[in-house]
Amino acid sequence: MDLFVVNGWNSYFSTMASASATLTGLLFVAVSINLPKILEVKGLAGRAAESLVQLFGVLAMATTFLIPGLHTHMLGILILGIALLVWVLQGVVQGGYLALRTGNPRLWILSRVVQTQLACIPLVVSGVLLLYASPIALYWTAAGVILSLAGSIVNAWVLLVEILR
Repeated sequence: MDLFVVNGWNSYFSTMASASATLTGLLFVAVSINLPKILEVKGLAGRAAESLVQLFGVLAMATTFLIPGLHTHMLGILILGIALLVWVLQGVVQGGYLALRTGNPRLWILSRVVQTQLACIPLVVSGVLLLYASPIALYWTAAGVILSLAGSIVNAWVLLVEILR
């Protein structure tokens, strides 16, 4: 893949870096406002951690794409590494939630797992495709980034609004 093709996405990745940073701030506000309640309900602190990891992953990937002159193969290694790290960290948090045996409905953990898979799988695919300099890798990245932001918004909503119901 030509570096020019990647550079054509600079505005997109710059916007995604800003969006993820903004959502991270919103998440910190949500956690700050509702900290006693979050700590009271088993598993909610983990949900906040998952969202922070997901948002940091988006920020790390978006800024990695903005590194000037980065060869596509190295970009693929970095994106794949970030995506796998985010995937594993979220899986560890979700495993911890399952070990708590909270008695909460299974739908709660199922929705978190599905959200993680929907966000991380396209990002892993993107990293692999970048290793082979495939131009469609950037579209897989976009899908993963959008799904990551959407999942983080859902989690922020739960931590800010739903927790008070």
